[in-house]
Amino acid sequence: MPYFPHDSIVAAVDTYMTDRESMIRILKYHLKKAQDRMKVQADKKRTEREFSVEDKVYLKLQPYKQGIVAVRPFEKLSPRFFGPFEILDKIGKVAYKLKLLASAQIHSVFHVSQLKRAIRATNCSAQLLMSDGDSDNQIKQPAAILERRIIRRGNKVAAQVLVH
Repeated sequence: MPYFPHDSIVAAVDTYMTDRESMIRILKYHLKKAQDRMKVQADKKRTEREFSVEDKVYLKLQPYKQGIVAVRPFEKLSPRFFGPFEILDKIGKVAYKLKLLASAQIHSVFHVSQLKRAIRATNCSAQLLMSDGDSDNQIKQPAAILERRIIRRGNKVAAQVLVH
């Protein structure tokens, strides 16, 4: 409730209340300026993320609460993102429904801040290394490729080939 000048009969109270109102106005002004500065700094690191249906995304779970999707022996050292999972539906502006495993015992709708776009794996080709021990420095050809697999190291995709 704001104070208006001359609301009080006593001059000392009137002066005190007028000064108090001017201080409150100054404090509100400086508080608003500080909030605007903090908002500008926070918005520098924010990005608008939007996904479409059938996109693949990684899911960030709360490490000690939502470990049901993948049980790890050491939670502290486990990967932060799980997946990739397919987006089934967009709910509102910032929520997405994911296609989770049947064994996952968590809700399938997540906020956009918990999702990270999955980069599609490209065709990775294995490079053959030259042998340092050979005097002729010829590239050795494998007899046969026994098995191939694609692994994930952090956020990168790598191909591994087992040769004979």
